[in-house]
Amino acid sequence: MTTVAGEIWFKDAALGRVLALLNADGGEGRVVGGAVRNSLMGLDVSDIDLATTLLPEDVVARAKAAGIKAVPTGIAHGTVTLVIDGKPFEVTTLRRDVETDGRHAEVAFSTDWQADAERRDLTINALYADKDGEVIDLVGGLADIETRTIRFIGEAATRIAEDHLRILRFFRFFAYYGTGRPDAAGLRACAAARATLSSLSAERIWSETKKLLAAPDPGRALLWMRQISVLNDILPETEKWGIDAIPALVATEQALGWSPDPLLRLASIIPPDGERLAKLSARLRLSKAEAGRLAAWAAAPAVDDEISEAGLQRLLYRHGPEGIGTRLKLALAIARGKAEGDFAEMARTARIGKLLDRSKTWKKPAFPISGVDAMNAGVAAGPRLGEVLGALEQQWVDANFNLDRATLLARLRDMAS
Repeated sequence: MTTVAGEIWFKDAALGRVLALLNADGGEGRVVGGAVRNSLMGLDVSDIDLATTLLPEDVVARAKAAGIKAVPTGIAHGTVTLVIDGKPFEVTTLRRDVETDGRHAEVAFSTDWQADAERRDLTINALYADKDGEVIDLVGGLADIETRTIRFIGEAATRIAEDHLRILRFFRFFAYYGTGRPDAAGLRACAAARATLSSLSAERIWSETKKLLAAPDPGRALLWMRQISVLNDILPETEKWGIDAIPALVATEQALGWSPDPLLRLASIIPPDGERLAKLSARLRLSKAEAGRLAAWAAAPAVDDEISEAGLQRLLYRHGPEGIGTRLKLALAIARGKAEGDFAEMARTARIGKLLDRSKTWKKPAFPISGVDAMNAGVAAGPRLGEVLGALEQQWVDANFNLDRATLLARLRDMAS
């Protein structure tokens, strides 16, 4: 018997209350999905989701009677979130698909655990743990856990036809949990159905892609996505740029303790072309912050690893630490990838590392002259005002920010006259 009864998360008193609530008076509730999967793979468990034979309104009624907060987060689709001591537990009524179109599914509530399991996407995501912690496998997920095989439940093509996003989920879960080659049937089905990705919303595509790029090592998944042209379909910017930078970047992250950064990894596989990146950001509907990061990186120049301290400060002032920092991180990863046995690259790696450290601690100095100062000196408002201030600021930057306010005011008066 396979069990998760000994896991710390399963012994949690709050989860015990939820399971007791769902399994009383003829109802049944089981933990499902990620918590069970991760436990069996020896990985951390964060969110705990449950499935139940109870209807959503019955879950709400039982929760209220027990003094447990119930939030109808997706009640039309059968989901209620129970909150105990600030800890959320998502509870979803068993379902079966009535109709699907690749983007949305019409479902009916059920009490059939087999039907509920078979409508899920991957075998490793359809494992249940009952109130005693015993793992219940209705679709062959335990065997795939053992071999770390990412496999669709039943016919791969059928699962993808139900929800086209499952193409990207197949690769995302392969990035996190798979080993060796992807399941051949799944790979063929993804290749055959890749054109259907165009029917999905940009938000869903980017959300799934970003999760994939956040995997500890997305390199093998990206390679297979490239092999069957799925990567080119969702990120055509990578077509002539390639993904060769990913292994060195992942190795650098692991060696230096950087957290996986989806935007940095994205930058490593696309060209720093501001116009193309603006189109990418609009197409995938990136957030303003995400689009801004890519734009700052594209606008920043490459940094000479032998640049002086003053030169680095001038670059940081003009282009900002975000764009310059991205340039330096990517350059450092490339240099580290070449450094083994190459003393010149080892020295270059050390120089780039120091520049990156300095960029992280840099604070932008404040230009001590304002538009009011310029007008008081006799410069008329309008384009001339901006020209004078810009020229004066450039002198200050060229002097490594060492000209004081009195000196700048004197120069301002000369420029005004």
